[in-house]
Amino acid sequence: MPMLKIDAHTHILPKKMPNWSEKFGYGDFIYLQHHRKGIANMMRGNQFFREIKENCWDAEVRIMEYAHFKIPVQVVCTIPVMFSYWAKPMDCLSLSQFLNDHIAKMVNQYPRNYVGLGTVPMQDSELAVKELERICDIGLKGIQIGSNINDDNLNEDKFFPIFEACEKLGLAVMVHPWNMMGEKKMQRYWLPWLVGMPAETTRAICSMIFGGVFERLPKLRVMFAHAGGSFLPTLGRIEHGFECRPDLVAIDNQVNPRNYLGKFWIDSVTHDPLMLEYVLKLVGSEKVMLGTDYPFPLGDLGMGKFIEDMNLADRDMENIFNKAALDWLTLSKEDFI
Repeated sequence: MPMLKIDAHTHILPKKMPNWSEKFGYGDFIYLQHHRKGIANMMRGNQFFREIKENCWDAEVRIMEYAHFKIPVQVVCTIPVMFSYWAKPMDCLSLSQFLNDHIAKMVNQYPRNYVGLGTVPMQDSELAVKELERICDIGLKGIQIGSNINDDNLNEDKFFPIFEACEKLGLAVMVHPWNMMGEKKMQRYWLPWLVGMPAETTRAICSMIFGGVFERLPKLRVMFAHAGGSFLPTLGRIEHGFECRPDLVAIDNQVNPRNYLGKFWIDSVTHDPLMLEYVLKLVGSEKVMLGTDYPFPLGDLGMGKFIEDMNLADRDMENIFNKAALDWLTLSKEDFI
C-alpha cells in the first residue's frame, strides 16, 4: 500500500463572495472579479491584489491536480488577507462564518480529501470563542490565525481566552504570517514576502514562548507555517538573548526557549533540503509535516519532491507525509483510507 500523504498547508476561497465593502459600507475587503474562464482577480477594495486560478476555489480541480502527485488529502484554510481583523468585530464574524461554512461544506462533500481549518474574529475574544464552538459543530478541526492581530502580539492577555478555548475544544491552531512588520518600508523586491514573513513567524513563536502561552496551555496544538520562519535558524541568538539579558527577555516566562522544541509543529516549506535536515535535527520528524502553501507560486509546488529525494529513513518519511499532521489534527489514517 502506498504511503498516505497529507498536505497540511493549503489555501482556498469560495468561488463566489459578496462585495463585502458594499455590504458593510466601508473598508477594503477582498472580493473576486471573474474576468475570464478559470481566472479571477482578487480585488482589495478598488485595488488589484492578486490574480488566482480555479485551483484556488474548485474542489475537484484541486483533487485532480493533487492526484498527479499521489497526495489524496489537503488541509484547507482561507487566504490570510481574508482575516480582516481590522474590521468591526461583528462584520468580521459574518465574513468568518461565510468562509467557515464554505470549507465545512466542502469537507462534508469530500471527507477523504479535505480537512478544514476555520477563521475567527481575533479582535474580539468573546465572538471568537463562540465561533470556535460553532466550528466544532460544523466539522472543522482547527483554526488558522495571523502572526499578529492588528500589530498586537499573540501573548497579549486578550487573546488567551481564544487559545484556552482551542485547548479545551481540542482544536488545532495554525499560525500564518500576515500584516508583515515594516511592510510599507520595503515594498521593492517583494521583501514583505521574502523577509517579512519569516520574521513574522519568528515574532509569533517568540511571543507565545516568552509570553508563557505554551507554558500555561501545554495541550494546545500549534503549527507554525513555512517551517517556523526564521525561528529555528536564529534560535541560538534567541536563546543567548534569553540567557544574557533575562531582565529583558525572561520577564514573563523563565523557561529556556530551546525547551519548547518538539512542543509545536511546523510544516516543511523550506525549499532547501539542507535547511530541512537542520530543522529535523532540532525538532524531530514527529513535528514536521508536509506543507506546500498551494496554490501560490511561493509555495512548494513540487509537492514535497525534494523531501523524497533526501534519502530519509522510512520512519521520518512516514512522520512528515502523514503522522505529524494526523497527530496535530488528532485524526487517524483510517479517516482517509
